[in-house]
Amino acid sequence: MIRFGGPGPFALGTYSRPGQAPFVGLLQNEHVIALQDLVPVAAALGHGLPARVDMLGLMCAWPEVMPALQAVMQADVALLRPLVDASVPVSQLQVHAPLLPRQIFMCGANYFKHVVDLLVDQGPGANPGTEGMDAVQLRAYAEDMMHRRRREGTPYFFCKPLSTVTGPHDPVLLPAFARKPDWELELAVVMGRAARHVSRDEALSYVAGYTIANDISNRDHIWVRGDMKAMGTDWIAGKSCPTYLPMGPAVVPAAFVKDPQDLRITLQLNGQVMQDESTADMIFDVARQIEYLSSVVQLWPGDVICTGSPAGNGTHYHRFLQPGDVMTCSISGLGTMRNPVQADGH
Repeated sequence: MIRFGGPGPFALGTYSRPGQAPFVGLLQNEHVIALQDLVPVAAALGHGLPARVDMLGLMCAWPEVMPALQAVMQADVALLRPLVDASVPVSQLQVHAPLLPRQIFMCGANYFKHVVDLLVDQGPGANPGTEGMDAVQLRAYAEDMMHRRRREGTPYFFCKPLSTVTGPHDPVLLPAFARKPDWELELAVVMGRAARHVSRDEALSYVAGYTIANDISNRDHIWVRGDMKAMGTDWIAGKSCPTYLPMGPAVVPAAFVKDPQDLRITLQLNGQVMQDESTADMIFDVARQIEYLSSVVQLWPGDVICTGSPAGNGTHYHRFLQPGDVMTCSISGLGTMRNPVQADGH
């Protein structure tokens, strides 16, 4: 297999060599070439590439960057030969989170089966109108509610701080106060254009690419406790600890993702499959999420939208993360993350 060249898919990530600063690299066939090494080839083909930028800077120039990268990767073999010689196996590099986003938006309760299972697990009477229902009636009630939500409702979003982002192979650190830390594997959307009041039909044209994210959550701290219960959710204690958003291993350009609603999303805990679902199970698809978000906030290039997590969280299994665990997360065509779990030493 050749290292570079041709119309085949490639990805973009952030890498480093031991003792050196991180750099943006293009990944193809398990080999990485630094972006700055592509600049002369792009120039020879009449394209410009920013030589020394991080991934956020690259996303800000995405409408010009992607055509340049495609031209380079389909260039004559003679032009590509220096790139082959300069490439490095990804196994010899440290793989960082592909980018540090400007804004991080999280879509909650967005997989049909996941939300139905949660409502059923809560049991009869937990929600008004469900008193006295048996399990079959309760599931039918929950499914009808989600069908109505899909037709008439809107996505539910919250934000995570930038300090939660960590690399695709870095440890997840559990704070001492968390008793029920949970996993939530998600398809992450990386914006490539500024978006405001974007229609659903146009929404996907604003996407630069896709990657993988894992929204770690302290289930025992999601809801405000004590005398402030009326305040509702506590996303700071519940979801905002350092390392609580592993991301990566790279951003796969949208041109290589035929349909974001036809991807397999799988999380294994210590080798046991816990989440295994198609993104087709989303209540609100990626395009609808972008449409809704852009109607409320200003989206910028490099923003990340995490699109919800399917059924199979720790709450379902009554099993939560603990030091020594290893989470292996994959989405078809986007790669794999493998994060060990450790206790936070602070």
